[in-house]
Amino acid sequence: MSEARETTIRVSEIFGPTIQGEGILIGLPTVFVRTGGCDYRCSWCDTLHAVDSDYRDQWRPMSVDEIWQEVTRLSGGKPLMVSLSGGNPAIQPLGSLIAHGHDQGYRFALETQASIAKAWFADLDVLVLSPKPPSSGMATDWDALGDCLRLAADGPQIALKIVVFDDRDYAYARAAAARFPHLPVYLQPGNHTPPPPEADDATIDIDGIMDRMRWLVDKVTADGWFEARVLPQLHVLLWGNKRGV
Repeated sequence: MSEARETTIRVSEIFGPTIQGEGILIGLPTVFVRTGGCDYRCSWCDTLHAVDSDYRDQWRPMSVDEIWQEVTRLSGGKPLMVSLSGGNPAIQPLGSLIAHGHDQGYRFALETQASIAKAWFADLDVLVLSPKPPSSGMATDWDALGDCLRLAADGPQIALKIVVFDDRDYAYARAAAARFPHLPVYLQPGNHTPPPPEADDATIDIDGIMDRMRWLVDKVTADGWFEARVLPQLHVLLWGNKRGV
């Protein structure tokens, strides 16, 4: 039996094609493979259904072949970008899936908080490292982030993406960018009204999010931080807290 057939990946949901809603690939047509499980529990997490172990019974152990059948069904067999997300997708054994998809012309992007480094990061096309700021309640392991960069080497395109809620988060983002001046930096205003897992149609404060977006733009321009790129969560503006889009 091949390694790909033996690999089991814990999947929360597979959906698309839709657009990538944030960061370096914003607006790009994408199929999402969202894995289950995370080593973090951010205070403002907007994907608790893929993080909290209370929802573990909704996660499906899937083989590479099973995942790929669903990806190709959704994409109509037309190669596009596959976004590996979570939770923290670095927990899962995704190397075989990436190799299988590359053989068929698909590309792969992964976003992680950079707390766990894997050798197969080097096989990705895009790696987004999203260390969590103080408002998350989580502490950043900068050595682990360095390991992610080391293992990715010159393989994927790499970027930093940092969520910003307040002045402390903004200062954190500035410090993170200074640590890794060779990486492009994407800033994203945080969603302070994330959905509970059982209600993805929960009310969202779009006006408040846009106020934070304008505040963040004013901050980077006033500081002359012209290397940073400030982007919204486009999917939040379009669909609010709805899942599967």
